[in-house]
Amino acid sequence: MPLFSRNHSREDQNTRTTSQAQSTSSPKTSTFEELKLPPPLPPAYLDVKRRVQQRLINEVNPNTELTNSEEARRIIEPIYTEVLAEANLVLNRSERQRLFEMILAEILGYGPIQPLLEDDSITEIMVNGPKQVYIERGGKLYRVPVTFEDDDHVLRIIERIIAPLGRRIDESSPMVDGRLPDGSRVNAIIPPLSLVGPCITIRKFAKIPFTINDLIRFGTLTPEVAQFLEAAVQARLNIIVSGGTGSGKTTLLNVLSAFIPHDERIITIEDSAELQLKQEHVVRLEARPPNIEGRGAVTIRDLVINALRMRPDRIIVGEVRGGEALDMLQAMNTGHDGSMTTAHSNSPRDTLARIETMVMMAGMELPLKAIRQQISSAIDLVVHAERMRDGSRRVVRISEVLGMEGDMILMQDIFEFVEEGMDGDKIIGRLQPTGLRPKVMEKIERAHIHLGPEVFGLDMVYQRR
Repeated sequence: MPLFSRNHSREDQNTRTTSQAQSTSSPKTSTFEELKLPPPLPPAYLDVKRRVQQRLINEVNPNTELTNSEEARRIIEPIYTEVLAEANLVLNRSERQRLFEMILAEILGYGPIQPLLEDDSITEIMVNGPKQVYIERGGKLYRVPVTFEDDDHVLRIIERIIAPLGRRIDESSPMVDGRLPDGSRVNAIIPPLSLVGPCITIRKFAKIPFTINDLIRFGTLTPEVAQFLEAAVQARLNIIVSGGTGSGKTTLLNVLSAFIPHDERIITIEDSAELQLKQEHVVRLEARPPNIEGRGAVTIRDLVINALRMRPDRIIVGEVRGGEALDMLQAMNTGHDGSMTTAHSNSPRDTLARIETMVMMAGMELPLKAIRQQISSAIDLVVHAERMRDGSRRVVRISEVLGMEGDMILMQDIFEFVEEGMDGDKIIGRLQPTGLRPKVMEKIERAHIHLGPEVFGLDMVYQRR
């Protein structure tokens, strides 16, 4: 069986710009020029924008569909030209086009943050009220000169994001999770919970999903680690991807899922659908919040239980954060090998401790030793990622679960990140094998997959002897 085909994404690499990489080359200041953002328009231009919007409300038939970009341009452009003439404003071609695109963004897009959403080098957008917007680029945060008119303007954009999802936000339900059409994750929170005004946080995802070759190119992991992880997925090992917020867990889970054979039935379960699997036989399930009467909620745990009745070959849960951990462990222990999920934690050992806590949240009064036995028999590997000090995201440890000894779960590290120094503000290091042959190699070899000793650094050990 061929392992780790190195031409998986050669075409993808040519289509992506280097700005999409998780590099550390970031602008030093948040000026317009360095962030490649146009300067704000003068107040007179903004008045034109408001007048065009008002004319559209007054003159265009409310039943007219403006969701089509070309149709919207055809209707808006004559009104825009008339308002410019009435205002006696002289604009050059670029200013005229830019103001027109701003008006279109208000009608068809997401207002002032639309240019940020279209910038592939930006990985996160944070709106802290109408007058404060930050972005993440290259793992670093920068304040950008983008503003909304007022709180109501931000609320309109939030409504535009969540309305197609059938979700709502108001004073009785002032928090909401959602997603953009491209899969980017959105969270919004409004007053009275937010004291700075309505807040939006958008975690963007690459338009072209990253592949294993991309992660090698970024330095997230090494070719040897990639080869081992591909073998682990194909041999149906149960894998937990762990890490802190923004460490790249979902991206890594997406990359690992690409190794699942195309003849398997995969069921994904998420709070807000983000995974971008390329296999044909994929059933995507998404949790549902309660309605305005507080009814109708469907939790991740409900979906995991239901998925077991859907004849899955693999179950992939976007993130476990509660009682669904127990159902996930039971699925892993009852013939659904090869399942994967993510969990927030600070280390592989801490991941298992958190899963213990989450199982207790299920409300089943199980003895601690019984919970640990479930964990030790269900989980094969923990792949831990971190966002480093320089903003880069790396896999820093891969550990296997060996089993129980007394009341303790035994683990051993297979790969560990070794920091070698700094090159300016960039961390230099490499994910290196610990020189131990993993116990999970027994399962991998039973799947007729063979890895050489050099993958685990064993050839070096033999040479030293």
